[in-house]
Amino acid sequence: MALTGKRIILTGGSGGLGQCVAAELLREGAGVTVMSRTWISGGGDSLPLELLPKRRRRMLMSGKAIGILVALGALLCLALPTNSRAADNPALNADILKIALDWEHIKFQETDKDLQEKQMAALAERAAALVQQYQTRPEAMIWHGIIISEQASMASENGSPFKALSFAKRAREILEPLAMTKPTLLDAGAPASLGVLYYRVPGFPVGFGDKTKARQLLQEAVKYAPDGLDANYFYGDFLYEQKEYPAAQQIFKHALALPPHPERPIWDKSRRLVIQEDLAKMPSN
Repeated sequence: MALTGKRIILTGGSGGLGQCVAAELLREGAGVTVMSRTWISGGGDSLPLELLPKRRRRMLMSGKAIGILVALGALLCLALPTNSRAADNPALNADILKIALDWEHIKFQETDKDLQEKQMAALAERAAALVQQYQTRPEAMIWHGIIISEQASMASENGSPFKALSFAKRAREILEPLAMTKPTLLDAGAPASLGVLYYRVPGFPVGFGDKTKARQLLQEAVKYAPDGLDANYFYGDFLYEQKEYPAAQQIFKHALALPPHPERPIWDKSRRLVIQEDLAKMPSN
């Protein structure tokens, strides 16, 4: 993580998970300002963490509670979640959001199956062009892999299993290295999408499907994005298909409790509807 010389304002950094994040950012060489209702030493608004007395800094890095975190929290809640955002590149942010919005329109609103496949193919070409435009950015590659995965799903639904498997293999080639090297990006988009491939693609000798690997990847996705709607939905769906109903219910209920996404309402509403439908199908005990 190349953070040396970077200045980071951290909300939620005076306690709990925020402390761990602040400590890790310091270790990576960043300058960290913790926002809080009171001075970390006793009254005010904020204090750069590196200006703390060494003893106080050691207390924070050892995980001891030192304050109550609030400022900027509401603003950050209004920001796009990482599943459609590259925090340090506004141009890439806009391009990814446009891809995401078009993807959800095609997936959830287009009813003509043939037209849906054609539109998704065109979107895949746009995503590939985005990868070329932002060659050093894994966010574009992750979305390219997601769209090709969607092409595999659509081909399967339209009765083209060999075409579907070809798309699935291509998506795996894109997502597998990203799941290993960039597992946290875009709300764990790479491990979540790769996990879906491993549990939906048939196993040997037909395909590369592997339920054990799928479980591992989806658990990683939820670990890296505990409040990611897709990470929770896909893991819950996997558990549901394995008839692990109590665990699936827990994951699904957590997903439904997440705040709605103001910038991507079609995707957000559609995912929640499917979760509610799956919950209704499960045995009560």
